[in-house]
Amino acid sequence: MLFYTVFKPIVQVALRVFFRRLEVRHPERLQVPGPLLIVGNHPNTLMDPLVVAINRRDPIAFLAKSTFFENPILRTILTSGNSLPIYRRQDAESGAGKVSAAELAQRNEDVFGKCYDYLDRRGTIMIFPEGTSISERRLRPLKTGAARIALGTEARHDFALGLHVLPVGINYFDPTRFRSDVFINVGPPIAVAAYAEQYRQDPLAAADALTEEIRIRLERRLIITRDAAEDELVQQVERTFGEYLVPDDEETLYDNFQLSRTLLEAVPFFEQHDPGRLTEVRTRLNNYLGELRRLRLSDEALESNRTGSRVVRGLTTALKLAVGFPVYVYGVVNNYLPYILPSVVAKRATKDVEFVAPIMLVTGMLTFTIGYAVQIALVQYFFHDWRLTLAYGISLPLTGFYALRYWNALERRLRRLRVLRLFRRQPEVIEALLRQRTVIMRMLADARTAYLATHSK
Repeated sequence: MLFYTVFKPIVQVALRVFFRRLEVRHPERLQVPGPLLIVGNHPNTLMDPLVVAINRRDPIAFLAKSTFFENPILRTILTSGNSLPIYRRQDAESGAGKVSAAELAQRNEDVFGKCYDYLDRRGTIMIFPEGTSISERRLRPLKTGAARIALGTEARHDFALGLHVLPVGINYFDPTRFRSDVFINVGPPIAVAAYAEQYRQDPLAAADALTEEIRIRLERRLIITRDAAEDELVQQVERTFGEYLVPDDEETLYDNFQLSRTLLEAVPFFEQHDPGRLTEVRTRLNNYLGELRRLRLSDEALESNRTGSRVVRGLTTALKLAVGFPVYVYGVVNNYLPYILPSVVAKRATKDVEFVAPIMLVTGMLTFTIGYAVQIALVQYFFHDWRLTLAYGISLPLTGFYALRYWNALERRLRRLRVLRLFRRQPEVIEALLRQRTVIMRMLADARTAYLATHSK
């Protein structure tokens, strides 16, 4: 628990840096007093418990697969962080020493007993009932373990303990990319005591019923696609035209979530009622995005060069880039190595998409901490001036963030310049792209009107 208390503030800072936006809907629900069993989907391995834990004031214990505890370093971290191993059949069968079914069941019963004791003390536990991590926007069939723990704990107290199950939907918009977004959608808590009568009559049926209720509440708070083709289409629309479909200047991640849900509801609607329209949108969108990739352009750059103020805005951006260039160079020189190492390590360490972000996060915490400490120590050693050393230390993260923002602005500027250059040399190419874009925008607007007209009745 001491490890958890000491490192939670550090992880909070690291996650706020790693993610561009981390938004929680109904954050007050995460503060429901214990005993509490938090259940969530599991798209991004070790990141999932972290993004939830930093947003709850009380400590959370986690159930993690037993294979994590085989590594002595991970075992020390997990046990210090109040985590317990859960033994899965596939892990026992694939491990170095095979475990019999009876021994596996006994181990998990022991873990369940520890969970009962922890919840008895009005603690909080988080579990991922899918039983495995999967990066696709899906929800796998849920295991009944979470429901059995909840019901078993309450049964010890004749269903008078007051235990709740809290469903939490975790939605990553690009789980492996630094400075992406994550949206945590917290559902209303489920009172386990409501299943008392059913449990007394049939414990297995009660566990199935509670598991089904958890599944329903999680699905309402997640972006779930049926297959890769549907996911690709929806993401193409979101990333290319999302800001036009959600025009609010104060756009939130919940707005993006709602857009994704609406698109995923609209796709099967048009598959059934107007498949020709859906096929045409898909074809035109693929052709348009393919042309943009071929020409190394972006939709944002193409659109920005249509407005009448592009010259003034372009000059303003160029002036800002020129003035900020020295600060950018300073930030790159002092931050490049600790910034680039995490992605290099992650690419070499794993081929599993689900592990990229956690490895980058942990490595980044080490590289920036060690790198900054060494740099600050060197400045103090050579200059012997604590005021200069302090100013230098403060400048490191500030100029690092500035360099990142500067680079993004420079990339956008270069894409806009490519559009202008191509417009001067091959105006017919840009005009054709703009016509394609206009047609797609009109088709999306017409489709939205048709869909909403049907579903608003």
